[in-house]
Amino acid sequence: MGLLGAVISAAATAGLERAAAKLPKESRAPFERTNHRGETVTLLEGPIAVLGALAGVAASRSDGRVKAAALLAGSVSGAVGAYDDLAGATETKGFRGHLTALRRGEVTSGAVKILGVGAAGLAAAALLPRRSKGFGAVVEVVADGALIAGTANLANLLDLRPGRALKGIAAVSAPVALVAGGPAGAVVGAAVASAPSDLGERSMLGDCGANGLGAITGTALASALPRPLKVLALGAVVALNLASEKVSFTKVIANTPVLDKFDQWGRRPR
Repeated sequence: MGLLGAVISAAATAGLERAAAKLPKESRAPFERTNHRGETVTLLEGPIAVLGALAGVAASRSDGRVKAAALLAGSVSGAVGAYDDLAGATETKGFRGHLTALRRGEVTSGAVKILGVGAAGLAAAALLPRRSKGFGAVVEVVADGALIAGTANLANLLDLRPGRALKGIAAVSAPVALVAGGPAGAVVGAAVASAPSDLGERSMLGDCGANGLGAITGTALASALPRPLKVLALGAVVALNLASEKVSFTKVIANTPVLDKFDQWGRRPR
């Protein structure tokens, strides 16, 4: 496992959490939101987790190009996610909603995020090592870019209940970290350090944290999976993103006993 990256990431995330807790109330106020229970939580978990994960990536013993790709994907996706957290309105939702608004000439914060995450995914994919040449390499870059951006968005779609996005990210990243190390270990470290506050409903990842950690996870998948598994991963990510436009993940999870038990693990009772 990418143990060094995981340890550095967890330590950095925990240290930043302690520092954020000491900030004056007026400095924390812009990051306060109301959760599904109607209680106030902070979105500071998001930038803290992303910064912690980026520190872990930087300290990991990854290939230099993989490390650069993960740093780019995580930082840019986290940044545009933070913009949407702070400047975004809730009236327009989903790919369809934001793209429809864009066709009307309205540039929503969500559209900025979609374009930013997509561009970051492609740029990160272009940095990854390639064996293919010519047209084959172009196809691989586009596919890897879609996997990175799609994973970032999918993580965000899961961030509707305490711990759900963190569990999903960690469940995907941990096996990759065990086999290949690299950026995936940093994601696991940040997720573990963030879990107590998230599950305790004191904080949430928000778009910044979910997009940033999701993009690093996607980069880890793109760089470590053999081609057949990468094709399966891309298909699953695309299918789930498309399904989210029609289906409520929260309802599906609640109606599936195994998923519901995993979702409730560590959380406050309903």
